[in-house]
Amino acid sequence: MLSESSSRLNQSLSRLASGSRLNSPNEDAAGMAVSTKFDAQISRNKSVQNNLTGALSYSQTQDGFLGKVSKALDRMSELATLALDVTKSSSDKDNYETEFTDLKAYISDIGTKNFNGVSLFHGTGLAVTKDSDVGTWSLNASNLNGSDVQTIVGFAGQVSAFAATSANAVATLKTAIEAVATHRAKVGANIQRLQFTQEQVSILNENLAASVSRIKDVDVAEESTQYARYNILVQSGTAMLAQANLLPQNALRLLQ
Repeated sequence: MLSESSSRLNQSLSRLASGSRLNSPNEDAAGMAVSTKFDAQISRNKSVQNNLTGALSYSQTQDGFLGKVSKALDRMSELATLALDVTKSSSDKDNYETEFTDLKAYISDIGTKNFNGVSLFHGTGLAVTKDSDVGTWSLNASNLNGSDVQTIVGFAGQVSAFAATSANAVATLKTAIEAVATHRAKVGANIQRLQFTQEQVSILNENLAASVSRIKDVDVAEESTQYARYNILVQSGTAMLAQANLLPQNALRLLQ
């Protein structure tokens, strides 16, 4: 009985010191197996969250650049409208054209930008990790790259000749503004889904952590009670063993 009480006392001390009730597999083999599996899933989910954060930053960068393209197109449409003024001299229109040309080059330059070495507007939807089982979904693609930027914003076939004074310049720019707005809507949908997916993974991790806690974490109040109980049993058992060891000596005294 003293040996058993000592073993239980040491087990209780180990649990209170570590904060875990599963310090060896024999204490709850099935519980340790389940908690180990959950711990691994939690670690993978944290990596998924990092991937989602990177994808979110990528999409937000896309939207930032598209916003600048939209502003540039707005200004180009203003310049094209101003160039229609019959009271403007040819030198006035040349001044409009200078700014118009620079803005067109600015849009083409934005189409070549990268995010950590990954093209922002290469026209292919990136596969994003969405769960710990390596499931993926593809972002809506945006193909505003250097080679086809003119197609996307409506400058196809008239890149070099397209100017503030071009025929139908305002109509072309209106189409371009609508095209960029459509791209921004696609990127906005990406951002929304990424944020929802982040929240979903976070909630899953919270619940998994709670499950692991219920399996592994020690109930300090209950374990403290057990510790006090076994401590008393060990002390009383030790005292009784000492008394028991005196009995043979008493019998020998009787024989003397």
